[in-house]
Amino acid sequence: QVQFVESGGGLVQPGGSLTLSCAASGFTFSSYAMAWYRQPPGKERELVAGITSFGDSIHYADSIKGRFTITRDNGKNTVYLQMNSLKPEDTAVYFCAAATWYSGTYYPTFGSWGQGTQVTVSS
Repeated sequence: QVQFVESGGGLVQPGGSLTLSCAASGFTFSSYAMAWYRQPPGKERELVAGITSFGDSIHYADSIKGRFTITRDNGKNTVYLQMNSLKPEDTAVYFCAAATWYSGTYYPTFGSWGQGTQVTVSS
């Protein structure tokens, strides 16, 4: 079955950096766009970034543009999110998913989620 295993979260001070990883399985990874989403405390899940199947097109949410970088390794079935200049408002549980581009945003393709990885930005 489709599975996503996110890792790399933690506690970091404002201005710090983290790199998240997401290992995917159960589908042909290189055939799908991938996306990172996050869910801040008490809020709905939101799109952070998306990348096409071969990485030729990338979309970023305005709130993280210039600070986060999404990449993928199709040989390892893994998508990454490099996060720099972290702010307290980046605190959230971060999830990855296979995604489909529609009407200007990425929607989860399979409707299943991993456990996510917690990112806390605090001094």
